[in-house]
Amino acid sequence: VQLVESGGGLVQAGGSLRLSCAASGLTFSAYDMGWSRQSPGKERESVGIVDASSGRTAYAETVKGRFTISRDNAKSTVYLQMDNLKSDDTAVYYCRAVRRSLTYWGQGTQVTVSS
Repeated sequence: VQLVESGGGLVQAGGSLRLSCAASGLTFSAYDMGWSRQSPGKERESVGIVDASSGRTAYAETVKGRFTISRDNAKSTVYLQMDNLKSDDTAVYYCRAVRRSLTYWGQGTQVTVSS
């Protein structure tokens, strides 16, 4: 299983970025797909997730209304649209695939928001 994130970078506060995570080696449509992030000195936290079957999404309170998760099962790709970025959003962002007791992680992509 491989999860490869892309789209990270440096952006000014108030700007936008879209992260992508391309998955391979798994039945993508059967997995809930999520994004997490980790800042230096902090624990990894969940940003949000999109359900495999219903497509419903759930978000952390800190990003609700600013971040949007979507998935394209035909491309085995999950996206994280991040708008109105804040300096507190600076972190390494990780893609994860979850099904029952299985969880797979990507290597992460750095997002830096300058104030």
